Amino acid sequence: MTKTRTDRSGVRVVVAGDRGTGKSSLIAAIASDSFPETVLPVLPPTLLPADFFPDYVPLTVIDTSYRLEKQNKLNEELKGADVVVLTYACNDSQSFSRLISYWFRELQKLEARKYIIYFVIQVTVPIIVVGCKLDLRDESQQVSLERLLEQLLQEFKNVATCIECSAATLYQVPEVFYFAQKAVLHPVDPLFDHENQALTDQCVRALRRIFVLCDRDMDDALNDAELNDFQVRCFNAPLQSSEIEDVKTVVQQKVPEGINSNGLTFPGFMFIHSMFLRKGHPETLWAVLRDFGYDNDLKLKDEFLPVPAKIAPDQSVELTGEAVEFLNGIFRLLDTDKDRALRPAEVDKLFCTAPKSPWNDAPYSDAAERTDMGYISLNGFLSQWAFMTLLDPQCSLANLIYIGYSGNPAAALRVTRRRSVDRKKQATGRNVFQCYVFGSKNAGKSALLDALLRRPFSNSYTPTTVEKFAANGIDLIGGTRKTLVLREIPESEVLKVLSNQDYLAACDVAVFVYDSSDEYSWKKSRELLEKVAGQGDLTGYRFPCLLIAAKDDLTPYPRAVQDSVKATQELGIEAPIHVSMKLGDSSNVYNKIVSAAEHPHLSIPETEIGKKRKQYHRIVQNSLIFASVGTAIAVVGLAACRAYAVKRNSST
Repeated sequence: MTKTRTDRSGVRVVVAGDRGTGKSSLIAAIASDSFPETVLPVLPPTLLPADFFPDYVPLTVIDTSYRLEKQNKLNEELKGADVVVLTYACNDSQSFSRLISYWFRELQKLEARKYIIYFVIQVTVPIIVVGCKLDLRDESQQVSLERLLEQLLQEFKNVATCIECSAATLYQVPEVFYFAQKAVLHPVDPLFDHENQALTDQCVRALRRIFVLCDRDMDDALNDAELNDFQVRCFNAPLQSSEIEDVKTVVQQKVPEGINSNGLTFPGFMFIHSMFLRKGHPETLWAVLRDFGYDNDLKLKDEFLPVPAKIAPDQSVELTGEAVEFLNGIFRLLDTDKDRALRPAEVDKLFCTAPKSPWNDAPYSDAAERTDMGYISLNGFLSQWAFMTLLDPQCSLANLIYIGYSGNPAAALRVTRRRSVDRKKQATGRNVFQCYVFGSKNAGKSALLDALLRRPFSNSYTPTTVEKFAANGIDLIGGTRKTLVLREIPESEVLKVLSNQDYLAACDVAVFVYDSSDEYSWKKSRELLEKVAGQGDLTGYRFPCLLIAAKDDLTPYPRAVQDSVKATQELGIEAPIHVSMKLGDSSNVYNKIVSAAEHPHLSIPETEIGKKRKQYHRIVQNSLIFASVGTAIAVVGLAACRAYAVKRNSST
């Protein structure tokens, strides 16, 4: 008996149904391999050991009572089930009718309640419909299994299978629990779309990645050697030449485009796996998927994603040079027209082996530089990957692997040094800097982000209600290049930022934007600067801060210039940077932001909290110095006394 790979340590099977439908007898029969003359009304939990079935996973079978006073207990058991075996009596047509009129409705209610209570995506457990007491059925009044299947499968998508059995004769009793275990360990729903009668999109994407990995000569077909290597890897059993030819013959008959002169094409590869599903063998397809690292959600398992762990919240994760080199190569490969930009179709092709494109949704969908045609440039492409790695290292590593990164996954990412250490060392080795952008409404924050992405200035104003991001590469003197990520914080979200210590720990630089022509905007920016810098002092996560006087093309608020210079002097930071995105005058602001991040010990505001803390440390240090001096004097005095005593004793 061949073991099938699975991560499950056990399966919980709950048997439910009307009174007298044979629940307890069914469980007793599988446990003892015999039909007991007497059986308890409700059996205690029954353990079927791991070697009962090919998957070597133990089953815990829970019997239930239909009595009204046991309803709460029944509901709790059903909510905790991995799979439900729902019984009716083959000799009682009314018990079959109640499957639809009562039992399925109750199960739907329980799932709905579970969804409301736990606020998670509703996932229904598989149901095995079992007709018991087959030996007692009157053939003239039998419930047609075909009609049952058709009726139930149309209305209830989580019915995995229907089967009839007899505990008295032991007919198909083991099969009931085999199908129950199989429905949990090898679920069909993630793989097959019953409505369209085709493999799901996620399954197709996973198979495409597997096909590409197996296609070592990259000719879009699996030759005999590649097909045999695939078979050995997944099933530890080589294919004979005659078996390979038989496979090709079947594929060519059913899917002519599935075979070409080089071997088995991707349509043929898909057909073979779809055929296993149609024949009721999802475990075969799951064996392939799990061998290549997929879990039941058709995503890579965590153990295939060795993301380096951050020891402290003020560390971040970046791509290594090896990963960046791989991405450069992937870009060149996809850029078939050599225009140094990827069209939407080319980006879709990039992620066709991933569960979905991670860049279709926020925050990535609008965060990268694009050409006038809306294509993503090489600069935007690399910046987008750097941004995704900063924000979600696991997602970044997973997608690197999905698109074909074959190096050691542990060598694709690196953890940076702590920002607090960077400040002490007065230098940093980071390649990606995150800058928080604060300011009042309509101060010009979004325009700052748009200009980083080289987008034209827009006169229309749309308030920012959720965080926005912009990421791009910045060329520095000496030929080095850093990635700058601007993170716009809406005014309404500032309190949330200040209350989250880890949030501030991830900041390299904070900029405070104000409309230089507006009194309120300037005062709000100054207020935000003091609050954010003060919170940095309280938490110990201090970072450089810069003031940006936006809309420099407008008539300035009379006192803003004088007050802003005075404020920066008091805080010990640089004078405000004046910009006008409307006129295209950015005053080299992005290079200045990066420069502040590269010299993290400079431009840190001196707040009242910080000044008091420094004063306290000076007092403590001075006290320690005085104490040390006093101790030294006492030691010298004691030594002198001892020397004098020795001299006196020797003279006498």
